[in-house]
Amino acid sequence: MGTLSYGFNVSVDGYIADARGNIDWSEPSEELHRYWNDFARQTALSFYGRRLYDLMSAYWPTADQDPDATPVTLDFARVWCAMPKVVFSRTLESVGWNSQLERGDPVEVVRRLKAETDGTLELAGATLAAPIVQAGLVDEYRMVVTPTAVGGGTPFFPTLPSWMSLRLLENRTFPGGTVLLRYEAKRD
Repeated sequence: MGTLSYGFNVSVDGYIADARGNIDWSEPSEELHRYWNDFARQTALSFYGRRLYDLMSAYWPTADQDPDATPVTLDFARVWCAMPKVVFSRTLESVGWNSQLERGDPVEVVRRLKAETDGTLELAGATLAAPIVQAGLVDEYRMVVTPTAVGGGTPFFPTLPSWMSLRLLENRTFPGGTVLLRYEAKRD
């Protein structure tokens, strides 16, 4: 059985994107980018919602054509394209870059694939994550808190049916005051 991890760069007030959907305020340092590269390298399977998949697939497969791409950027591009992905969408006709298209109920599909897959599984995208978090399927949360308040937008956590207890596994500070908080869900 796999371990399901949900992580994102998050504003200090708890949002993954501002009210206009902008994430430019969360630009990672090179050290943080390497952290996410290493996490992706260890990921057995990643779950994407359509919007985040569209955003990622618009850049990463062609990042090597960007004259400003750094070695750490090119490393992530290689890792991302090769990483197995499940993309949930009712509108896409096809997906590429080692991805499979899924139209089923995300909670049921994630539950099934979590039981069938060894290693770390990544949950990517707040809209996709919401019902999966609410169903209690997430084992680990990785919040990389950026010292920026955006005042509203897409929250990292959805509305929960009740409070959730977490146990701190790791904290780490990156350049610029960005802080990783990695928690596991307590299932007492």
